[in-house]
Amino acid sequence: MSVPEDEPWRILSLSRRDALRAAWTACAVAAATEGCSSAGGGGHAASTGRPGPSATSTASGTGPSVTVSASGSAVPRAAVANGVALTFHGDGTPSLATALLSEAERAGARVTVLAVGRWLGTYPQMARRVLDGGHELGNHTEHHINIDALSADAAYAEIEDCAARLQQLTGSRGRWFRPSQAQHATATVRAAAVRAGYQTVLSYDLDSLDYTDPGADAVVHNVLSAVHAGDVVSMHLGHAGTVTALPAILDGLRTRGLQAVTASELFPQPLSIPEVAHR
Repeated sequence: MSVPEDEPWRILSLSRRDALRAAWTACAVAAATEGCSSAGGGGHAASTGRPGPSATSTASGTGPSVTVSASGSAVPRAAVANGVALTFHGDGTPSLATALLSEAERAGARVTVLAVGRWLGTYPQMARRVLDGGHELGNHTEHHINIDALSADAAYAEIEDCAARLQQLTGSRGRWFRPSQAQHATATVRAAAVRAGYQTVLSYDLDSLDYTDPGADAVVHNVLSAVHAGDVVSMHLGHAGTVTALPAILDGLRTRGLQAVTASELFPQPLSIPEVAHR
């Protein structure tokens, strides 16, 4: 579904909490007219915070299972109910990036890499390395500057230049765009993303803080102490501590009954719902 450039409110800054909040915002609208249905059945959960074992979670309380439609908009049930999307800002040396991807592959995990365009310009082979490993590749702007502070044209150029690199190297612009130096995008950036062909801005629920280089143990703790099914986790390539931490994170996810999946596996259907993510 295409999104008109003059309706930037339709682009969603997406994370698990955002999707749940959007679902029940849509549900409230639908309930006033034709009712609201959910995949899990049962009562309504609160519109903020983590879901309880009701219509917005599975029987075990692991992740979203809502499917709500209102005026043609929908938030689908996560395809992998126990999934967690480990998303990596794509930058740094090829050796560290390859080491991290290899650790993920040894554990049977798939991740999403949001690549910085200049990184792909310097190391074009990394685009194929990500995809050939079964992972997902998306757009994290061309220069990784504070995109929320830019003018509309400058923000568009940051997104479009990276998208063009992705298209040239892989034949696709990728499904996901993540703003640089920001958890959520401004209305200006969302409109620029629409203009560049992205329907969804990928936000995150949990920041590992690995870019501060706190040490592998701290990165493991930051993720495993707070992660829940359906979460989108922000991490970074180019940091040795992250490579060291990844096996323990993946082991910890498994012991919790969770599975590392790509963002598209977590949110498998196209989304076109009102912007509700900014808190």
